[in-house]
Amino acid sequence: MRTGRSAGVADELDENAVLRRISGGDKLAFQALYRVYFSRLARFLNRLTRNVPLIEEIINDTMLVVWQKAATFDGSCKPSTWIFSIAYRQGLKALRGLDEPLEPQDELSGETGNGPEHAMVAHQLRQGVSRAIDRLSVEQRVVVSLTYYHGMAYQEIADTMGCPVNTVKTRMFHARQKLKDMLSDHMEEME
Repeated sequence: MRTGRSAGVADELDENAVLRRISGGDKLAFQALYRVYFSRLARFLNRLTRNVPLIEEIINDTMLVVWQKAATFDGSCKPSTWIFSIAYRQGLKALRGLDEPLEPQDELSGETGNGPEHAMVAHQLRQGVSRAIDRLSVEQRVVVSLTYYHGMAYQEIADTMGCPVNTVKTRMFHARQKLKDMLSDHMEEME
């Protein structure tokens, strides 16, 4: 049991130590980090690419960079920010290599709520939100995903995307405006 520190701080310190071990060639530390980040990166990259077969390849490319560059991690940001920034760059690189248009995919969370009507409305709302997010630009989609699905602060997102914090704020502002418009249209369609 952890005492005296919040779980987030302890996890961050543990990840710093894990990266140091990886920089020394510790394969077990790398495997542990891979397991911790696989599902987080998969969710993030699904929002970025909307291409399930490509996601695992991007994750593997990302983690290869982590393995090769762990010694270069200087601690100027959280390890998660560093890893997500690598995944973001690998994802953009992979997207540039695609010839095909991105296709939205349904997301189901398995919630049942208060009966079939509630489940249907919740499902339709999730689909509407997902479609609306898919219609945002890549940069706006990434900002929304990192903020709402991964709990990152604007500074962490700026570090991940390699842009100023004000750019992140502007992208979020415009994304919210577009989402508001698209979701109000979706709600009118449901009525």
